[in-house]
Amino acid sequence: MTACHVFLGVAVFTATAGYLVVPWLSRVGSRQNVSEDAPAAHAAKQGVPTMGGAIVLLGLLAGLSTVSLIRGFVVAQLLAGLTLAFGLIGFLDDFLSIRRGKNLGLKAREKLALQVIATVAFIAIAAHAGHLGTWRFGTDLGWFAYVWTFVLMVMFSNAVNLADGADGLAAGMALPLAFGLAFGGSSDVSTFMFALAGALAGFLYHNAPPASVFLGDTGSLAIGAALAGGAVLGGSDARLLVGGLVFWAVTASVIIQVAVFKWRRVRHGIDYARAHRVFRRSPLHHHFEECGVPETKVVARFVLVSVAAVALSLAL
Repeated sequence: MTACHVFLGVAVFTATAGYLVVPWLSRVGSRQNVSEDAPAAHAAKQGVPTMGGAIVLLGLLAGLSTVSLIRGFVVAQLLAGLTLAFGLIGFLDDFLSIRRGKNLGLKAREKLALQVIATVAFIAIAAHAGHLGTWRFGTDLGWFAYVWTFVLMVMFSNAVNLADGADGLAAGMALPLAFGLAFGGSSDVSTFMFALAGALAGFLYHNAPPASVFLGDTGSLAIGAALAGGAVLGGSDARLLVGGLVFWAVTASVIIQVAVFKWRRVRHGIDYARAHRVFRRSPLHHHFEECGVPETKVVARFVLVSVAAVALSLAL
């Protein structure tokens, strides 16, 4: 089974499954609660089905299960377990948000604690099985390689989560990155990444503007963990750093906005801090929307820059 077969098979399966899953999500009340921090135009998205990440997970796992019947591949199964674990964390966050009727799921420290547990478990299992070494960037980092892996995985899963704020944005940027990470790694990692790319393509069929379903944390956390896990097991840390440029920029915008706001609040008071924000709104894509750039154009430009970043990472 070639990479092309894996990608196309998973993409078609995921897009088809969406026609069943999206109406079901709507029937069971899995609807988006728009954050008060989102641009005013996003109020129209209130009530659109969320937890669409379940479609991505369904397509990914179905594809990998089919391939595993042809040949076993432990690394891809390990990555599938990691993806599912983060998907479950996201599901819990989405479920609590829906149950409470507002965009308030798990507390930040609760979500982070669960991510830490899942990441440590993944690193321990991968290292024990001999799939995670200490060589990074052409150097044997010793025990620090595991610390680096931990930080990279937790940060990137949250980076994708922060980028999930516009129709087609997070999945649209993750798709070329999945393709980029599919090259240069082991056959198992490549197979997993092509399957992930197929699942993302199938999901985008329903998530393209105007979206009929959103990823939710169920999808964004899972996708971020899958990309980071594949990068570290495939020895493509540098490719993730460069190819994920826009994800890192989105994360940096939130960190800068919060840090500067808190500093100015202490130095000059709350009113001054509110009136002198670095960005009109964060994450970064919301800033451009507040500047008058249509959401569809913001998404298109972010995806194009992501494609260029992935191309650059392949050239390094």
